[in-house]
Amino acid sequence: MLQQFFTISFITGFLASTLRMASPILITALGEMVNERAGIMNLGIEGIMILGAFTGFVVAFETGNPFLGFICGGIAGAILGLLMGVVSVRYQANQIVAGLGIWILCQGLGSLLNRHVFGLSATRPEIHTITPVAIPFLSRIPIIGDTLFNQNIIVYLAFLLVPFFAFFFTRSIWGLNIDAVGEQPRAADAAGLNISKIRISTSVFGGMMAGLGGAYMPLALYGIYTDDLSTGLGWMAIAVVVFGKWKPWGLLGGALIFGAANALQFRLQAMNFPLPYQFLLMIPFIVTLIIVIFFVRGDSGPSYLTIPYSRSEN
Repeated sequence: MLQQFFTISFITGFLASTLRMASPILITALGEMVNERAGIMNLGIEGIMILGAFTGFVVAFETGNPFLGFICGGIAGAILGLLMGVVSVRYQANQIVAGLGIWILCQGLGSLLNRHVFGLSATRPEIHTITPVAIPFLSRIPIIGDTLFNQNIIVYLAFLLVPFFAFFFTRSIWGLNIDAVGEQPRAADAAGLNISKIRISTSVFGGMMAGLGGAYMPLALYGIYTDDLSTGLGWMAIAVVVFGKWKPWGLLGGALIFGAANALQFRLQAMNFPLPYQFLLMIPFIVTLIIVIFFVRGDSGPSYLTIPYSRSEN
């Protein structure tokens, strides 16, 4: 059994799967990072991923176009992000409660819509997933080629977003404005920034990214939709934001860790590893628990995270 772990095929498959599994977590975590750096924590992204996955799958199933499904999944997420932004900014609701409410709403709505559209048949409809794009010459490099240069286009775009956001928050006026709103909203308000507009906009963006992360799973990974397709990935994305200290490169490291944990449990199941599959399914959540216990203590994030802002306050 141990010899199977050190074969070229296992290592290549595991590393390539790690990148594919890390992508939805990274996409969602980047959106949540932008959201939180403006002061809004959306715990509803787990549920938004569910509706993003369902919307993306239905559109791709009906049209035969997975990229259109991907876009529609993002639009569904943006609508729910707008709901979170309006509730938490316009009406200053408790962000934790509002986020959990959206999570519960999306879980129930996703299950209801799934039964309404596809019924209760044991045979689930399937779609063709997004085809990998092999980069010429580079994809032929042993191990590295299949791992880095033979992925679908969404994986490439997800990892390219990391340096983009690193530049965005250090060199662009928009990124600096978002940080100002999350750190010192009163000073930002005095400087002429529209706090409500920025926070609602980032909430919409964070919801859109969660919807895209959810849509990625049926469209690029599995080719089917089930109610529990994204179970836990939204919570992992939130843990990744804290683990990465609200920095894009830190989020990349955290997403790769969780991606590796998810890839490992799938590879072990495929190898008929001598443990009940329930224990293997626990691996990503055990990793989440370990990271929360040992790596996220003492990190409070942006100064005004979850704190509503009102100009009338003294």
